Amino acid sequence: MQKSKPTHVRYLILLMLFLVTTINYADRATIAIAGSSLQKSLGIDAVTLGYIFSAFGWAYVAGQIPGGWLLDRFGSKKVYALSIFTWSLFTVLQGYVGEFGLSTAIVALFMLRFLVGLAEAPSFPGNARIVAAWFPTSERGTASAIFNSAQYFATVLFAPIMGWIVFTFGWQHVFIVMGGIGILFSLIWLKVIHSPRAHPMINKEELDHIASNGGMVDMDNDQGKGKSGGPKWDYVKQLLTNRMMLGIYLAQYCINGITYFFLTWFPVYLVQERGMTILKAGFIASLPAICGFIGGVLGGIISDYLLRRGKSLTFARKAPIIGGLLLSTSIVTCNYVDIEWVVVGFMALAFFGKGVGALGWAVMSDASPKQIAGLSGGLFNMFGNIASITTPIVIGYIISSTGSFKWALVFVGANALVAVISYVFIVGEIKRVELKDTPAQGGLRASEIGEVSQAKS
Repeated sequence: MQKSKPTHVRYLILLMLFLVTTINYADRATIAIAGSSLQKSLGIDAVTLGYIFSAFGWAYVAGQIPGGWLLDRFGSKKVYALSIFTWSLFTVLQGYVGEFGLSTAIVALFMLRFLVGLAEAPSFPGNARIVAAWFPTSERGTASAIFNSAQYFATVLFAPIMGWIVFTFGWQHVFIVMGGIGILFSLIWLKVIHSPRAHPMINKEELDHIASNGGMVDMDNDQGKGKSGGPKWDYVKQLLTNRMMLGIYLAQYCINGITYFFLTWFPVYLVQERGMTILKAGFIASLPAICGFIGGVLGGIISDYLLRRGKSLTFARKAPIIGGLLLSTSIVTCNYVDIEWVVVGFMALAFFGKGVGALGWAVMSDASPKQIAGLSGGLFNMFGNIASITTPIVIGYIISSTGSFKWALVFVGANALVAVISYVFIVGEIKRVELKDTPAQGGLRASEIGEVSQAKS
């Protein structure tokens, strides 16, 4: 009997991850696009704006371990859908803070940004978890790069639109429009997303292809079975004492430092340092983002190509990361040029390099222990997104004390360099972490933990 051709449902799942991550980053960036107008409207200084920018990060970091545990406990579909709906609702509410007095408006804006961060906490661990379940090892680099590149596509697509909304209708409306889009998407998510074995559109051939090539297809089917009531702290301790993981955490923190410059202060830089209108800044901000998007997809393609050509997993992941991040240090060159298009060109080059090097989530899909994929991704994202707190505040203080963005760009370039050093000297060989079970954990046997590692080799 002739076998049927395998379906390609995993690409539909990847499209959904790309779209939800685009909305995710657009909602994060609303405050940056609205920042300059909001600053004038509410009469706040650079340091206060820096703290408002950072509010998202405080909650986002704090929510990573609980968010990862919720994903492991209740599955990606339900937890992620609730996450999308709630962060979108809090985004809408930000559009109404101008109805209050100055001090109340600042507190309300900070608290709503905080709640957006808390609600978004399961998003990227959820992405990594879904990719690990739906994609074979040799496709994970590209899949992870595609959903991660949505952060750039969000800027490409929505920065001009949001800039136009602010320019035409006022800063309040950008929050209402973007939040409304997210609320609608949460309903689509519930309809389309399922685990591999439960998806109504997948056939046996595609399922077998995924399962036999390293995909963890039963990750959500066994949710809640044999699991303790809370995070596995002994497992967390093992991850925190693993040198490879610590190096990956440090590098991700630095990579996200670059990301959060672009998500928060970059439009303000274009308006205040380079004298652009907010409308023009919205369009100009999309140009480096286009290059970041191209670089992001290209980094994953290069990595998986190297893997298929027989290169080791370590080389295939590290080569694009190191090369891309070295290229992103070119952002510092903007301090030495005055011609507008040259400045934008170096910003685009830096963002392209950062895109190529942003393979942290692919590395996590390769390295996360099978039994706590969500929790491990949450821990990784927690360390990485400490930068969402520190970067806006540090840059705010640099601008306040120096009166310019010059040292801020040096700070961003230094982050890229430290990430390179971490991958070269700390990370070592990239491989799946094998956790040791204690009687209290009641987890998987060592043979079960090693299944994915054997599939990879």
